[in-house]
Amino acid sequence: MTIRMENLERLTLAEMEAFVENNRKVRYTAKSQEVAYGIIEGVLKEQGYRQLSKGQKGIVRRYLARITGLSRARVTRLLGRWMSRKRLTIERAPRRRFARRYTAADIVLLAAVDSAHEDLSGPAVRRILQREHEVYGHEEYNRLARISASHIYNLRNSATYRKQRVRVHRTQGRQVGIAERRKPDPRGRPGWVRVDTVHQGDADGRPGVYHINAVDTVTQWEVVGATETISERHLVPVLEAMLHQFPFRIRGFHCDNGSEYINHRVAKLLNKLLAEFTKSRAYRTTDNALVEGKNGAVVRKYIGYGPIAATHAEAFQKFYTAHLNPYLNYHRPCGFATVEIGSRGKRRRVYRAEDYRTPYEKLTSLPKWKEHLKPGITPLYLEGQAKRMSDTEAARQMQKAKAALLARTRG
Repeated sequence: MTIRMENLERLTLAEMEAFVENNRKVRYTAKSQEVAYGIIEGVLKEQGYRQLSKGQKGIVRRYLARITGLSRARVTRLLGRWMSRKRLTIERAPRRRFARRYTAADIVLLAAVDSAHEDLSGPAVRRILQREHEVYGHEEYNRLARISASHIYNLRNSATYRKQRVRVHRTQGRQVGIAERRKPDPRGRPGWVRVDTVHQGDADGRPGVYHINAVDTVTQWEVVGATETISERHLVPVLEAMLHQFPFRIRGFHCDNGSEYINHRVAKLLNKLLAEFTKSRAYRTTDNALVEGKNGAVVRKYIGYGPIAATHAEAFQKFYTAHLNPYLNYHRPCGFATVEIGSRGKRRRVYRAEDYRTPYEKLTSLPKWKEHLKPGITPLYLEGQAKRMSDTEAARQMQKAKAALLARTRG
């Protein structure tokens, strides 16, 4: 589908920011490089880019990346070029032409040698070509006898060589187009969930139960589930049941790059919930650090490291739903850091006594928190769940159920 947009440069900065936020799942691409450069120049001139503040320039940069389809790094380079030259032109570097040393007959001969020796390494083939000419006196190898090992690989990739031989390559890794690679941005609103998997280890030589841990970014509302395997057949129903346990609408789902989540069935589930799907970036270890910290502080703390057979996954799922998850969200306080900015601009996280509260208390402290609840979930219902028993009573009930479960599964 082709969408035509006009007067892109006439938008205000506020309209640009709203456009970017409301079109995260829509991909735009400029028709050609000339069109993209023209859009960029028009927006920069109309907005007076040189006089904008740093934050305003960031809005313009994100807006240009969205409407042109160019990467953020590419847009940044083009902005720097425009700032220095006051205009954007398509620069095509002249291609250097080298004299051709090896003919089509040489390439055919190389293909024949590779076929006979079943694709040896470049240095080994180079030595064979030298010996064919110097030791055995075959004149047809005259030029190939002086070839470098690296250029043998170049000739193997040529069209003439490929017409002579069909080479089988190993499966190459590729980029998966599912989920957006970025850090989630909840902006103080609940509903942006981070998910990770905890494996309980092998039991009797077979993979044990898998724990699925999901934590809301803002409130630390946590839901734990269990599944026999991380295949789509077992994982997706458990994941759907876990997302149903959150009292607020799910607006975002963030995970690592494991195939148990990065697949079309999970994407279809999140699309049904109208939730954005993001995955961690390379070399950004903090993108999913919240749930990874909860893996140790909650799952490992209460379940331990001992092997548990996968056949007990259903029993653990019932325990989590009935005992552990209510205890975690209504009775177990979590630390919510206060970010302080020093005189030099350094950010420091500080935990004060008043910063410790349960996820339920954190949820109710948010402005307009009732607007985020799912249909059918009322504030009165949540308050009843929180006051049904005291924190210590809930902890004792959870511990009693856990001891019975572990005795049954590890006995």
